[in-house]
Amino acid sequence: MTGEPILPEHLDELTAAMADLTGALETEPAEAEILDAVCAEAVRAVPGADMASITAIRDGEPTTAACTDERAVEIDRAQYAAGAGPCLEAARTGEIVRVPLATAGAAWPEFTARAQELGVGSYLAAPLRVDGHLSGALNLFGYGDHGFAETDSQLLKLYTTVVSFGLRTTRRYHQARQRTVELETAMRSRAVIEQAKGILMAVHRISADDAMKKLVTESQRTNVKLRDVATRFVEELSSTRP
Repeated sequence: MTGEPILPEHLDELTAAMADLTGALETEPAEAEILDAVCAEAVRAVPGADMASITAIRDGEPTTAACTDERAVEIDRAQYAAGAGPCLEAARTGEIVRVPLATAGAAWPEFTARAQELGVGSYLAAPLRVDGHLSGALNLFGYGDHGFAETDSQLLKLYTTVVSFGLRTTRRYHQARQRTVELETAMRSRAVIEQAKGILMAVHRISADDAMKKLVTESQRTNVKLRDVATRFVEELSSTRP
């Protein structure tokens, strides 16, 4: 079935699924919610898919980060326990793995046995590589023994390409925003410390270095952060003024 064209209705469904996923990303949900949405829209986008899961590999250890059905998790676990299976193969090689269960037993007996016990007859996995924090595979399970079509592989490849880009962009946005918040906090902290130093210099007629030493000494004595010592000092002084 190699070279089989993707039908317009399949592209329409894929486009709608990706549009809904993009809309979900714009609401800035938690990562777990994002990955759940990725799984749900994958089932919608690829014909023959009845369940989906995401295998995430962190520090060399695979875990299931999201799924649409707990049966998918059980099949994933059989692969993790055996250290072999199509999801791990896709994650390791960076290639799509398309499997009819009828022919998978020789390569992956543990995976095949558990999948068949749970009524799965077809399997499709695509590598999902976002960044150093998240990589692994997006896994699709079909109850029929169709083995998925080549067009399904193409659709999933398109889908995971968009998903990887969207997740990568979203993560970078959150990282940039977090850095901005941290920078603003650092600037506010620096400003109040400089204000406290200036007051100490004026009151005690001492140098900037000596004023800083006083603040550091008080921070160490009270086991309170330097920023909080400076803030408290400035607020107390302000409250005593007429």
